[in-house]
Amino acid sequence: MQSLSSALSALSALSALSALSALSALSDLARRTAAAFSRPTAANHPRRGMLLGSVALAIALALPGHPAGAQAWTGERWTGTWGTAPAGPPPAANLQTFTDQTLRLIVHTSIGGNRVRIRVSNAFGATPLRIGAARIGVRASGSDVAPGTDRALTFSGNTAITIPPGVPVLSDPVELNVPALGDLAISLYLPGMVEAATVHNTGLQTNYVSLPGDFTAAATLPVQRLTTSWPFLTEVDVDAAGPAIVALGDSITDGTRSTVDTNNRWPDWLARRLQTVRDPVNGINARLGVVNRGISGNRLLTDAPNLLAGRSILERFDRDMLATAGVRYMTLMIGINDIGNSPNTNPIPAADLIAGYRQVIARAHAKGIAVFGATLTPFEGAGYYSPEKDVVRQAVNNWIRSSDEFDGVIDFDLATRDPAHPSRFLPAYDSGDHLHPNDLGYQAMGNAVPLSLFRTAGTAAVKPAQRKVEEAVN
Repeated sequence: MQSLSSALSALSALSALSALSALSALSDLARRTAAAFSRPTAANHPRRGMLLGSVALAIALALPGHPAGAQAWTGERWTGTWGTAPAGPPPAANLQTFTDQTLRLIVHTSIGGNRVRIRVSNAFGATPLRIGAARIGVRASGSDVAPGTDRALTFSGNTAITIPPGVPVLSDPVELNVPALGDLAISLYLPGMVEAATVHNTGLQTNYVSLPGDFTAAATLPVQRLTTSWPFLTEVDVDAAGPAIVALGDSITDGTRSTVDTNNRWPDWLARRLQTVRDPVNGINARLGVVNRGISGNRLLTDAPNLLAGRSILERFDRDMLATAGVRYMTLMIGINDIGNSPNTNPIPAADLIAGYRQVIARAHAKGIAVFGATLTPFEGAGYYSPEKDVVRQAVNNWIRSSDEFDGVIDFDLATRDPAHPSRFLPAYDSGDHLHPNDLGYQAMGNAVPLSLFRTAGTAAVKPAQRKVEEAVN
């Protein structure tokens, strides 16, 4: 037995050395490839990081004992059609509590598909989260599910699941004809007493809390109360051919002060355009998903005192960006809260924010994600405005426009400012607080996004050599 044990140990060691050698060789290849593609030659090259992503995937596939991803086994290509960014836990006084109740959460899709799955998160919970049952269907109206569309959801084959603290879970896929720009109703039964420690607070969507009991299969929910937040649910994916765009930002991306139940956030308007405006080059727009990861009160560099404002962009990047199914593009509009919450006469230096942006760009490019920088909108008249702070905003915007470090620029400042008073919103776009746009302002922002930024999602615009590499990997 001792000899057998020694032999097995030796074999294990040899295997480990082999794996390390393979990793070393492939890592060296990745480093050399990264050096060759480390700097863009123009601002609009969103596919420049794809080759690096392909090399990284090759490394992962080559490692012994490292399973290929589910998509490689099944042929499915998952894309986020809806998403939100979790935060929390909320203060005890604001904590939502559910006791043996069913949540029916309404989400608005960007792209459609024939299969669907959901992501549920206990990211900020201190105790396990029990989901007793879950279902999904197309929403008819209110809390009603359209006939014939109700589907039971399972998690690793089980109808119920207990989610440990800090953990997200994916449901198993189900067949469902998911419409583009349509509403889905997702029902979660919460047995016992559950606190909404993980929640997106500014949902701007009417959601439904039932009377006590499991009503996940009910076509019409017996409603006890309403909520405009999204507890626990963080993403809906469809089996689709195209990639996802993730909008990363603060309240202006979150849609604060837009009208509830109208889907008038600027990413919503972008999703509408992608579904209705055909790209003149290769017509790929309708294949792009849009996932909104804005959080009201969010900051780039530091966490806000209010935990419902979420962790900083630098902290939440991996969870909210990299984990999004099919992410290929991201927009970044962040920093106004960093500026606004700094001292009036000695605000945060623009250089600090630029250093933070560079970190986001580098981390995104390392994963083959194109980053489009969005200029910060005017805020004169807002409660935390000062002339000194606006100097910082202008310096940041000038850098975004001119640095050539982003893969493209979206000029929201130009689209929303008053030409006669550039430090203020155009009056027709001002919600009244001088910080957030109204519905019309959000529409102007969505219309200001150049759709040409996403043109390389189709194969027609990809360079032949790069296309061969991607085809070989995919």
